[in-house]
Amino acid sequence: MRLLKQLVPVAAVAAVGGAGVQAVGGNPYLTLVLGVATAVLAVFVYARVVRWSERRAPVEVAAQGAVRAIARGALIGVALFAAVIVNIALVGGYRIDGLGSPAGAVGLLGFMAAAAVTEELLFRGILFRIVEERAGTWTALALTGLLFGLAHLFNPHADLWGAIAIAIEAGGMLAAAYAATRTLWVPIGVHFGWNFAAAGIFGTEVSGNGATQGLLHGVTSGPALLTGGTFGPEASPYAVVFGLLLTVGFMWLARRRGNVVPLRRGATATLAR
Repeated sequence: MRLLKQLVPVAAVAAVGGAGVQAVGGNPYLTLVLGVATAVLAVFVYARVVRWSERRAPVEVAAQGAVRAIARGALIGVALFAAVIVNIALVGGYRIDGLGSPAGAVGLLGFMAAAAVTEELLFRGILFRIVEERAGTWTALALTGLLFGLAHLFNPHADLWGAIAIAIEAGGMLAAAYAATRTLWVPIGVHFGWNFAAAGIFGTEVSGNGATQGLLHGVTSGPALLTGGTFGPEASPYAVVFGLLLTVGFMWLARRRGNVVPLRRGATATLAR
């Protein structure tokens, strides 16, 4: 019941925020305002429902240290995507064809902030955290990573390989980031940095949602196997490899800090019931 009590309110905020962004017709400045407002409201609602349903302080979204953790995660996300795009460029799959749209990048700041916050609250803050309590860290990482990838199948230009790539490189990596730090701010920062670098800086497709107008006018070409095709660079093997490497790093840190929750005896039977 905790899943429903927490998922429904946060998902409702995400849906209303998404509808609001659609309603402003692509106005970048209104998109920025609505996106940030959606992100802030989603965190507030999450904190309230956790207090109500679990009778505890929502320490995973504590205000203290939030800005520093988000910034640290965002730097990791930007660096990770930059490494992917540089490797694609080295094999001729990406080039910069002039400047893009600064106004478009402003709108993407808000859009990606809302997406990063709401998705991390839903998938890591609620699904991963609650499943982990019953089935352990590794089971929760695998299950929620798979669900995260499948959720991207609903995007306009999505395909099965793109969803699998997202499940491996992002679903697992972001869950590992939470397991290592026990704060949602780091995975939120990584998620935002990755998405904004892809769309807002390099101007590439993001998870099959189509081309975007970022600071640079980026052009991808060549074999879809290397570039990710219409799904975007997230479906490239470079993204999968780098995401896996970061997952390993975060899980090593989680194990070193004693943050890996073992599978409880009888947990499988409990979940089945």
